[in-house]
Amino acid sequence: MKKSLFILTAASMMVACTPGYAKTKPHAAAASIEQNVDCIAEKEVVAAQRAWGEGIVKIGKVYSDGGDYSAAAAAHIDQFYAYDLSLVLFKPTLASVEQFRTSFDSALSYFVGGNATYPEDKGFAIKPWTKVRWKNVGITNNACTMAVAMGNYWFTAADTGAETKVEYTFGYIRDPQGELKIVVHDSSVPYNGG
Repeated sequence: MKKSLFILTAASMMVACTPGYAKTKPHAAAASIEQNVDCIAEKEVVAAQRAWGEGIVKIGKVYSDGGDYSAAAAAHIDQFYAYDLSLVLFKPTLASVEQFRTSFDSALSYFVGGNATYPEDKGFAIKPWTKVRWKNVGITNNACTMAVAMGNYWFTAADTGAETKVEYTFGYIRDPQGELKIVVHDSSVPYNGG
């Protein structure tokens, strides 16, 4: 009896902390928890990573072709980041003065440069790159509402074909339409021993 009461209480507490379930009765919530919680799956994270990398390559191609790369970068940020839903903790790879980009405009500046507020930005996405490949060390999703991936990704330069290795941590939430959006993005060049 005590064990089943504990399980029911734990399930009710977990559902009560899940958005959209505040008005659900505890016993009904516990009974339907598996049906109502749409956990973020590892394959969704991998697909989002692949699409993000393709988006970075696309921005660079638009730039190389003389197109509106700023608009391409803005569309990329709208598609992949949750600036319209949440605080986004973005620590770009090549930023040292303005290290953290918590606004849409600061992220756009990092990707394409040209913003006097961020003079260090040269436009990461307009280098340009031809490929981004990922290797996850792991993806965790303990609470169902946020998934976190960590690992290395490599950016292939269009001019030389050389790869640049970068360490990353990305945190994802689901938007109201069911799409994954980035709320944490931390990138850094590996420590070189110096």
